[in-house]
Amino acid sequence: MGGSGKVAPTQKRYRFAGIPAGRRTKWVVLVLWVVIFGALGPLAGKLGDVEENDAAAWLPSGAESTQVIKLQEQFRKDETALAVIVYERSTGITPADQAKAQSDAREFAQLPGAEQPQGPFPSKDGKALQTMVPLKDVDLIKAVDDARTLAERGPPGLSTHVTGPAGGAADMIKVFESLDGFLLIAAGLVVIVLLLLIYRSPTLWLIPVITAVTALSTSMSTVYLLAKYADLTVNGQSAGILTVLVFGVATDYALLLVARYREELHRHDDLHEAMAFALHRAGPAVLASAATVAIGLLCLLLADMNSTAGLGPVAAAGVICALAAMTTLLPALLVIFGRWVFWPLIPRYDAKYENPDSFEKEHGIWSRVAGVVSARPRLIWTVTSVGLIALTFGLGSLNANGLSNAGQFVDKPDSIVGEEVLARHFPAGSGSPAVVIGNASAAGPLGEAITRTPGVAELGKPVTANGHVQLEATLRDPADSKGAARTIEALRENVHAVAGADAKVGGSTAVTLDTKQASTRDNKVIIPIVLAVVLLILIALLRAVVAPLLMMVTVVLSFAASMGASALLFKHAFGFEGTDAGFPLLAFIFLVALGVDYNIFLMHRVREESAALGTRPGILRGLTVTGGVITSAGIVLAGTFAALVTLPLVFLAEMGFVVAFGVLLDTIVVRSLLLPALSFDIGRRIWLPSRLARADRPASAAEGPEPKVLESTH
Repeated sequence: MGGSGKVAPTQKRYRFAGIPAGRRTKWVVLVLWVVIFGALGPLAGKLGDVEENDAAAWLPSGAESTQVIKLQEQFRKDETALAVIVYERSTGITPADQAKAQSDAREFAQLPGAEQPQGPFPSKDGKALQTMVPLKDVDLIKAVDDARTLAERGPPGLSTHVTGPAGGAADMIKVFESLDGFLLIAAGLVVIVLLLLIYRSPTLWLIPVITAVTALSTSMSTVYLLAKYADLTVNGQSAGILTVLVFGVATDYALLLVARYREELHRHDDLHEAMAFALHRAGPAVLASAATVAIGLLCLLLADMNSTAGLGPVAAAGVICALAAMTTLLPALLVIFGRWVFWPLIPRYDAKYENPDSFEKEHGIWSRVAGVVSARPRLIWTVTSVGLIALTFGLGSLNANGLSNAGQFVDKPDSIVGEEVLARHFPAGSGSPAVVIGNASAAGPLGEAITRTPGVAELGKPVTANGHVQLEATLRDPADSKGAARTIEALRENVHAVAGADAKVGGSTAVTLDTKQASTRDNKVIIPIVLAVVLLILIALLRAVVAPLLMMVTVVLSFAASMGASALLFKHAFGFEGTDAGFPLLAFIFLVALGVDYNIFLMHRVREESAALGTRPGILRGLTVTGGVITSAGIVLAGTFAALVTLPLVFLAEMGFVVAFGVLLDTIVVRSLLLPALSFDIGRRIWLPSRLARADRPASAAEGPEPKVLESTH
């Protein structure tokens, strides 16, 4: 290669950044990644083997309902779930229907993992029957599917459904099993299409996608090892989020680095030096971004909810793997393939690139945006702030009290239809009883305490084992209703008062109640910690206090606005009944951490330019040169999370929508208008208390001349 332009660094000056870009070391980096991929790649496919989707894996270990789940193990050799087969005929059950149900009961006993069926039991109105079949957790989906196939073969006019905990769990597991493959394809297609549009190159997109797939494979393998050997809780939800998160953030980092590399290729004849300089300049912003997201996610380890605490390390591992791949493998591949990979828009070394006219031609749209910001900064930040504040009023529509069983699905699977049939003809809590376990010596007083509790419809026969007694109480209200939750609270108060019983209350309703209480606690504890941690990272990165505070205020405002707008749409457009109790915390983590990302990309470049040009010119230069790439990054990340909206689970659909909406709001409004306008209006004081705040304009402009749009702002 030939010589370099006047601003070219040497690889000796930037030794660390020069490793992936070195003439020899680029091959070492490539070989290392090939070895890593070969060694860990096969483990990625095993991630589903270590997923835990049972209630105990989601709940806090100290919750009363979790303790009941563990105590129940002594009453049976194997973990079982109750399948409830319900038969309904609106004109009344016939003798043929009764014979069909009795015949089915004998066949249900032959299902995989089935224990002795109980029933069929008729409803009081004579229009329905129910049979209960305990199923061992051997092949739950096959057992439930077989039960549905058997039950469907009945007389005309008789409708049948399989519900209960086993039916609901089977329907949920089916969804989770389909997530990984679907999300990988959906996220991959979104990234490929958007990169083709952004790069306008039939070849360049391939390198970021290959690197992102490598990062995803490595992260899935890492999470598998952590789950298998470090007792990390992984479920279908966290595995699904991992896929879209890695694809999204990896592509974001790729866009930022490729854009800076393309810029430096105009200034350097030697592509190795161009990459070293690009990594040296953009690397700290990418590192700070990844650190912010990863540390914010690791704060989830403080959560009581096992599912929330497990998501933190899972997602953080994904971000760290994305960072590692995009700052080592991606630069090595780009340098190895050379300039031609940008075809047909191949960046060539040109000394005229430093000319202001050339600069504005390269960033014309964002140069005009910067001009608008400099002309009316106060008007812009006032209008955008008022608009965001207006959206926050939608928070009044947010119902974060948890989702009913039916509310967890976008559509209505068979288990939910069956649940509705049961509620019409039997006590609404049939199939999902409250479970009370205490000392066997207090079985009598416990039974009396249960039966006198308002909201209890029936009390089953006691079961004893190892000095304990298990009692099941059928509730009058549906198991996922507010009335049932009140009954559980009253039941706990009554049985806790029984002397010598040491009783605990569990069951599906208790699980929902404990989940809500744990999520409320997590919101109050973790959100302030995340805010403090992110603020400290920004202070360390920018070596200032005012600018980080501005960034945090704007991102929190953007989060509140996104949640408000989403809550309105969830209720009035999508028809969702509400959100999961843990939804606000996870939405906060993703929106604040990812929203700060774009502000970091902007303000890190602004600080770099301010050191050479002065604060206000530096703000405009930073906005101009980063506008296109950050907007592209935001669109890609929003697109990958939007893939979650197509899923049949309400929680993931809501998470995908709010993150996609929030990222676009951050990218288009906060980072492009609100933050630059606020910073421009305040001026050099944004860098307080650093020395940069005391210098109106530096003595030299080592980074070259500024664009024309800046000339009137000196």
